[in-house]
Parts: sequence; C-alpha cells; structure tokens
Amino acid sequence: MSTLPGRTAPLHSTSDAPYNLTAAAEWTGGGGEGGGGGGGGESLAPLCTLCCCGVLNRTLAVLFMVTLAFAIVVGNVVTLTVFMQTRQSRTPQGYLKVSLSIADMMVGVLVVPFSVYTEVSLMVTSSPPAWYQGATASPPSGGVLGPWQPCMLIGPVFAGCTFVSISTIFLMTAERGVAILRPLHKDSWVTRRRTLLLITLSWAGSFLLALAPMLFSSSFTLEYNRCSRMCNYAPLWVGGQPPPDASILLLFPTFDFTLLGGTLVVNIVSFTSIRMYTRKRRLLSQGSTADSSGSGGGGGACPHRPSFSDIKAAKTISILTFAFTASFSPIAVFVLGNVVGYTWCNFSFLAFWMLAANSCCNVIIYSVRDQRFRRGLALLFHRDPSQPHQGEKT
Repeated sequence: MSTLPGRTAPLHSTSDAPYNLTAAAEWTGGGGEGGGGGGGGESLAPLCTLCCCGVLNRTLAVLFMVTLAFAIVVGNVVTLTVFMQTRQSRTPQGYLKVSLSIADMMVGVLVVPFSVYTEVSLMVTSSPPAWYQGATASPPSGGVLGPWQPCMLIGPVFAGCTFVSISTIFLMTAERGVAILRPLHKDSWVTRRRTLLLITLSWAGSFLLALAPMLFSSSFTLEYNRCSRMCNYAPLWVGGQPPPDASILLLFPTFDFTLLGGTLVVNIVSFTSIRMYTRKRRLLSQGSTADSSGSGGGGGACPHRPSFSDIKAAKTISILTFAFTASFSPIAVFVLGNVVGYTWCNFSFLAFWMLAANSCCNVIIYSVRDQRFRRGLALLFHRDPSQPHQGEKT
C-alpha cells in the first residue's frame, strides 16, 4: 500500500468550520505546495469547533472517550462472562450474543483508546503525529516506506466491528423469526454448527468489506481525522477533484441498510405472527369459558405456538435493531456527504462517537429485557459456593 501522499488537504473543500490543523497552528501549508496555492508558506488558523476548540473542550472530549472505553470494556466483559458461565446461554442465540459482545469490546479495547492516545499526544506535543490528517507533507524519498500508520489497523477494525454488529443482529433476528414462525423446525434448522459457521462467515465478510476501499482501489488512504477524532477513510483528491471511484465508500451504508431493511422485514413478519397468535389465543380462551357450562371444554390450544421466551427475545432483538439503526444513521448521512465533498466537522464527531457509544448499549438492553441474563448476573455476583448452578432452570 502506498504511503500517505499528503494530498488529502484539499479533501474537504466545503465545511461548517475552518478546516485546519488544531494541534500546531504554526504548521504551514497543508499538503504539498502544488495546487496553485499562492500562499505556500502561510500559517493555517487553528481549527475551532465544538468538539475540539481549546484545552477545556479537548480535556472534556478525552474524559468522555476514557469513560466510554471503560463502559464498553466492563459492560462487554460482564456480558461475555455471564454467557460463558451460564449453561442455558450455550445456544445458537447465546453464541450470536457472544459474537456481538466481542465485536463491541474490540471497539473499547482498540478504537477508543487509540483516539485517547492521539488526543493526549496533540495536547502535550507541538506537532501532530505521523498518522494525523495531512501530517505527512511529502512521501519519503527513494521509494522507502514511511513510518507504519496505526490507522491502517484501527480504521478497518472499527468498520469491520460495525459490520459484524449489524450482521449479527440480522442473524439474531432471523433465528428468532424461525423460532416464532416455524417453532417445530427450530431445532433442526438452527443448529449450533450452522450458527458457528454463519458467525465465522459474518466476521470474514465484514472485515473483507471493511478493507474493500484499500483492496480494490488506490484512491483511498486511512488517517486520523481531525474532526471525527477517529481513523477514517480519506479519498485522495487530485487537482481539487474527487477520485472517480469515490463512490466505493457507499458500499458501507448500502450493506448496513440492506441488512437493517431485512431485519425490519423479519421483525414485521414475526410480530404480525405474534399478534395473530395472541388474538387467536384470546378467542380460544373466550370460547372455552363460554363452553365451560356445557360438556366439551374449550377446543384446545393454538397449534405450533411460539413460546413466551421466543416472543420476549424477539422484542429484545427489535430494541437492539432500533438502537443500532439510530446510532448508524448519522454515519450514513456523513458518508454520503463526504463522497460529494462535504466535511460537516461537528456533525462527523457526533456521528462517529454515537456509533462507538452503541457498543456499550447491549449490556444495558440485556439487563432490562433479558430475564435469563439478569439471572446470570445475580449468579455471577452473588454466587453461593455450595450451590454453583442453582437457579439456572427457567
């Protein structure tokens, strides 16, 4: 892969704020002097936005990042411990939840701490690090590669974990849909082996998609974005024009919204079936009470009815889907704007960190909605050594 060419300075010609360096106001001339810039050596005014203007705002941003990383790691470690120590969680749905927690925890272990490290480095040093946006002013001479860019790892990890999350939520929705629509076939259709295979394919496909702009195009690089405060893909503009294949970034929102749309369809079908079942059960109960005075007793129960736990799990997964959709939608808007040349500096900070904050939401949703998870939490923190598995049965 090519080194950062230094031509990303004109990447965002339209912005809601002056788009200059924040860490070093004395840093001059953005990416190489070409491009006809008459003021080749003039200093750039420091970027001043809501997310990063001044020492106080930077400090608050770092405190927010540290708190978020702690919440993500602790919450998902607890989630993984509960699922791995509770025998009833060793089911296809439990494996999918473990996969989701691992993806979320990687965000808290790698992505957010790297942003903390970079922000602290910008606060205590006078020059930006090598991976900072536009910091590589010129490629190294002699064709020798420059210093390794951590964003080449951090950026795909964040994108890949995002895709793993949405694909896992889709698989969880499909698994619950089978349990509700075809309860008699659930055990034969949804097996542990098939679930583990789908999880493996989900991870492989998600990270392949995350690397697609680098694998299938030479018009992109990865750098630490001064607005979003994360490692992002950046198109390499030539002569003030976007690359012809800049639309490859649209693969990301297309993939996510396709799976979210499929998840929505499955949820609609599942909840329609639940509503029909509930109505039929109510009619049968009314008929049984009307016939109780005579001989015959009430016509039996609904055949092939879903269990209460399946219905409750479907509702929980729908909440997970809504939370992910709400956190991802701003990113999709940002990517669309970025492809056509807009930056939206303040908005990009909000969009990316909303998506990162979603990584600590799942444990909260499980704690509120999942009785089995609450039971596992109680067993984890109030375990009786004489009765290690007491209370695991539903």
